[in-house]
Amino acid sequence: MLSIGQQAPGFIAESTLGTIRLDDYLGRRPIVLIFYPKDETPICTKQLCAVRDSKARYAEYDALVLGINPGSLDEHRRFAAKFKYDFPLVSDSDETIRRLYDVGELFFGLLGQQRIVYVIDRKGRIIYARKGNRPTEEILAALKEQHE
Repeated sequence: MLSIGQQAPGFIAESTLGTIRLDDYLGRRPIVLIFYPKDETPICTKQLCAVRDSKARYAEYDALVLGINPGSLDEHRRFAAKFKYDFPLVSDSDETIRRLYDVGELFFGLLGQQRIVYVIDRKGRIIYARKGNRPTEEILAALKEQHE
């Protein structure tokens, strides 16, 4: 897992809302990266539904929120359509982003990747890095801190 204070690495990847070039946002607006193991699993669905349901709260900080896992773009599109996710789900099928952000695998990759949330500030630095299904309030508190 990357450390707080590190510069966030840029990447280019396809998402449910088109190509994401993270360098277009780094240093310009806060970013929340949610690495989650798999689409269509109960905890991942709950985690991403919490993001969907808090869209206005993330917008208060102009935060770009991205869900990332190795699933295919087709899998992500079906998952996003089923649960009405209106934020990008990024396909990291070659696991380049996972490696850039030092996100581990679960059971040698058989169960996907670890669940990690990163918050990146307007300067492109990581200001929050926590494993697990983090509460919305905790993520928003990190965004609020960097906003003040």
